[in-house]
Amino acid sequence: MEQQKLPNVTIALVLSILSFICCCFSIGIGGILLSGIALYLVNKDTKLYSQNPEDYSNFSTLKTTKIIAIIGLVLGVITLLWAIYSIISIGGWEAYMEQQKEIYEQMGIELQ
Repeated sequence: MEQQKLPNVTIALVLSILSFICCCFSIGIGGILLSGIALYLVNKDTKLYSQNPEDYSNFSTLKTTKIIAIIGLVLGVITLLWAIYSIISIGGWEAYMEQQKEIYEQMGIELQ
């Protein structure tokens, strides 16, 4: 019987890589969500592989994807914690929003 590829490896790899990008643009929340979904898919494929290891050929890619997803999750959590710390150290949400408004005004962008 010809070996197959595990079904969720490619999408989990894409989600893991996207989690890096989303860490920067979504205060870590996007990175946490995407890497969490990727880890779920990786665990699902790991269970499938453990039932019939001789049927699948891309388990090494699955292990790599798991590592990337874990790194994305850690970076997302660190980014989220840093954002929370920054907001608290500025003086709360209102002070944070006021600071953001001043930054936008200095750049010439008017907020309503």
